[in-house]
Amino acid sequence: MKIRNSSNKKIFARFNEILQIFRKYGFSYLLGQTTIKRYNPFRSSDLDDIKKGLANDIPERLRLMFQDLGTTYIKLGQLLSTRPDIVGRRIANELSKLQDNNPSVGYDEIQNTIETELHDSIPNLFKSFSKKPIATASIGQVHEGILPTGEKVAIKIQKADIEETIDTDLTIMKFIAEKADKYINSLKIYNLPGIIEEFERSIKKEIDYNQELMNMKHLAYDFKNDNTIHIPNVYPKYCSKKVITMEYIDGVKLADVFESDDPKFDKKLIADRGVKSYFKQIFINGFFHADPHPGNIFILDDNVVCFIDEGMMGLLDKEFKENLAELMILFTDNNVDNLIDQLMYMDILTEKIDIKNLKRDLNDMFSRYYGAELGQVKGAMNDLINLMTKYQVKLPNEFVLMARGIAIVEDIGQNLDPSFDVVPILQPIARKIITKKYSPKKLASSFKTNMFAFEHMIKVLPKRINKIFYKIEEGEIKINLELNNLNRITNKISLALIISALLIGSSYVMSIDKGPMIEDMPILGFIGFVVSLVLGVFTVLKYMGND
Repeated sequence: MKIRNSSNKKIFARFNEILQIFRKYGFSYLLGQTTIKRYNPFRSSDLDDIKKGLANDIPERLRLMFQDLGTTYIKLGQLLSTRPDIVGRRIANELSKLQDNNPSVGYDEIQNTIETELHDSIPNLFKSFSKKPIATASIGQVHEGILPTGEKVAIKIQKADIEETIDTDLTIMKFIAEKADKYINSLKIYNLPGIIEEFERSIKKEIDYNQELMNMKHLAYDFKNDNTIHIPNVYPKYCSKKVITMEYIDGVKLADVFESDDPKFDKKLIADRGVKSYFKQIFINGFFHADPHPGNIFILDDNVVCFIDEGMMGLLDKEFKENLAELMILFTDNNVDNLIDQLMYMDILTEKIDIKNLKRDLNDMFSRYYGAELGQVKGAMNDLINLMTKYQVKLPNEFVLMARGIAIVEDIGQNLDPSFDVVPILQPIARKIITKKYSPKKLASSFKTNMFAFEHMIKVLPKRINKIFYKIEEGEIKINLELNNLNRITNKISLALIISALLIGSSYVMSIDKGPMIEDMPILGFIGFVVSLVLGVFTVLKYMGND
């Protein structure tokens, strides 16, 4: 993108406004001391100016600047507040204070949006509709209403032109990020273009209320058989990209429950239900609320926990869930060596990391939390992320969202019940997942899943071998081969082939649901896996130990 050649006057005007606000808060060294007419703001990298970024008040000035820049930058700041591994703990904590609120817009604008999006008049759509909003934020506002069928609902309406404003800001953000990454060496480690790309995906989902509708339906389905957790009902007929209509929640905000002495609130029970449900979202379902702060949780009758505002959700695939469960067990057991191995297996750490010093730092960290209570374990999680920042490790976004969510629900548990300990809840869930991962039935399922890959490999193997031999003959590949103990090598290969054949054959047998069964598995298939396991262990002990 080249702003100087653009004919879009709105982008020019907004860009100039951003320049002025950057200067107002003392960040002009990032953009230079120029105007758009002679624009080359990134040519200066004066060391004294860069050192200004180390000032003690930079986190506060950054927060105030984002607040002044408006909706898009407030949302960017809120995203960065969840990424202490990128911006550091001090800046992340300060940006978490950003207030996502704006003055409400008039009823005429709201009426026009609803009637345009839902293709009917408000009197026809709703039995009653409150003209005064019950809540307002930078992107939208919420009004109360009643459907023709009598259900009391909350209607969230997106403010007019907000999508155009966000698109304009994103265009400028990308330009600034690209130039800053190119010309300011001290900012290269942050990968600003990558941050803006991640932010664009996030905010595009947030302004698409159809996405939130699907999130609510998904989360409700996950808890359909749990009457202790409630997700508001949604009414798709009254929803669109810019309007979402959901059940009106007549409950008490969790933040108010903290201060309440009303005996109807069983705080220990609420803490247990809330934390268990959140771990279920992460480790069992792999679909979790990314912002479970007390304002997004209501308590209903009989201490039912209700999650609202499902605009931002985290999603974990099956493999990541299983790896994460193993990681959390190692983390809560203070098992440093295996923790490092697991992080490397998950491709979070690489061989470029100074493993020796990282191990030393991890041991120092865990020594401070030996025998820790709930709040201190949360501190250990924060310290782990700080260590990753120190070693310039880029953590997966979902990992950081998960860590932040766990920290929030730990705080909730402690506010409700000071004696509440999250570890006895977390460990059994994680161990159950690990046990299931290595069960014969799961292993058989895994082999069945990979059967097509095995088949394709076997089909293409002869062609690839012929291709390799052809290249050797043509002199394109040279091999220096020294064979020692040929018989021993042949025995190893033979035994490996036998084990592979047993595993593949057993996987086929596992797909048959007839004949003698044990634990819903065919006996022949089960025996095949057991024999394969014994032979595999024998191979490792006999040969590997002698190498």
